[in-house]
Amino acid sequence: MSILLLNGPNLNLLGTREPHIYGADTLVDVERRFVDEAAALGLAVACFQSNHEGALIDRIHAARLDGTQAIVINPGGLTHTSVSLRDALAGVALPVVEVHISNVHKREEFRHHSFISAVADGVVAGLGVMGYSAALRYLAAKLAKPAA
Repeated sequence: MSILLLNGPNLNLLGTREPHIYGADTLVDVERRFVDEAAALGLAVACFQSNHEGALIDRIHAARLDGTQAIVINPGGLTHTSVSLRDALAGVALPVVEVHISNVHKREEFRHHSFISAVADGVVAGLGVMGYSAALRYLAAKLAKPAA
């Protein structure tokens, strides 16, 4: 089973960008931990980060054909602005969990709305980088269940 971990704009700056909000872990740390945890669960992972909406959409489209069975996505600021990213996720019809490191609901008003949430199986927000682990564990359990 294969999981795609997607990280959107500015997440390449983890560890240095506003560490009081996002913590000290870098994107490399997050990806390494995710891959290790997935392997322990018997899952393979592909990681992808881009600051470009189109590149993220292209990678989501590719997931439809490359054996990906579920997606964990932290869309960054595109959460609040991208109907196109939402449509790409809906279009591939894979299980999706949306992750946010900070609690977006305790932040600026514009961060309270997500275009992604409506097509996601679940949303994890405010648990720091541990949210990626929660998303992974949920999807591992979901994928392990036999189809009804």
